[in-house]
Amino acid sequence: MSHGIQLRAIAYDHPDAVKLNDEVQIEYQQRYGGEGDATFLDPAMFVPPQGLYLLAYDASGSAVASGGWRRQDRNDEGYADGDAELKRMYVIPQARGLGLARRMLAELEADARAAGRNRMVLETGDQQPEAIALYLSSGYAMSAKFGHYRFHDSSRCMAKALRP
Repeated sequence: MSHGIQLRAIAYDHPDAVKLNDEVQIEYQQRYGGEGDATFLDPAMFVPPQGLYLLAYDASGSAVASGGWRRQDRNDEGYADGDAELKRMYVIPQARGLGLARRMLAELEADARAAGRNRMVLETGDQQPEAIALYLSSGYAMSAKFGHYRFHDSSRCMAKALRP
């Protein structure tokens, strides 16, 4: 089921990553209105061992999916010590249905666990039912809200323990 897809660690500000990030922002604008996700992200947040940013490339060398995690610890936005926050999970429309998001998620969870993180957390929204379904089927549960959008009604926060 790999379809010639390779996952590669890449810098968050790499041109391929920027291109997919621009695409996901357009999708957020279409689904929610407004400016997209305004959460501040710095490329340094995804440099191992503080995080990881992955792109999936197809057999022709085109970037078709992205995802990353960044270290979070207890702060005034509702995170807990030992958290890893999932960011920028995105699969281009033409590559959906191939299991890429699930494969990316498993790789990011394994990396965060290896980096000593206790829990993977993510924030999505009520206009992304396919994302919510993916996370629920991957062992995530709804959690107390955290992050930039914690006061928004459409925000949905989820978490999964990375250690027993």
